[in-house]
Amino acid sequence: MHADTDVPQSLIDELVTAFEQLQPADIARMGDWYDEHARFKDPFKDVHSLAEIQAIFQHMFDSLREPRFVVTSCLVQGQGCFLVWEFLFRFKTMQPGVEQCIHGGSHLVFGLNTQGEWRIQSHRDYWDAAEELYEKLPWIGSLMRWLKRRINS
Repeated sequence: MHADTDVPQSLIDELVTAFEQLQPADIARMGDWYDEHARFKDPFKDVHSLAEIQAIFQHMFDSLREPRFVVTSCLVQGQGCFLVWEFLFRFKTMQPGVEQCIHGGSHLVFGLNTQGEWRIQSHRDYWDAAEELYEKLPWIGSLMRWLKRRINS
């Protein structure tokens, strides 16, 4: 890649800070980082618009207590970026006093919009829903751990 087609490091730095400090009021600003037709995919969702991405983040704040991201590593090459993160939160109803942690990563692909501004075109989250979420749930966790042992034996 040539330097003039690389996503600016300043935008990556701004984005990492935005994710780590994200608050419900910031959801309205997500158009500063995401293209109007951006795709977001994770183990549960696959959406194709800024409005749907904003709805996912709003649902996160509505469903969880104190959700926050800690970016532990960032790799940038050309128009792509991979963020390694920890997602920390508390469930509102189940074990509300216990902080949960999901380890994962996000592959971001940037492009220039019609105004010539860099925006995220594609955001794909990678994390193991079975290990990072289901095994931690009281009613299904023991079943998931048993299945894991059976498969590995």
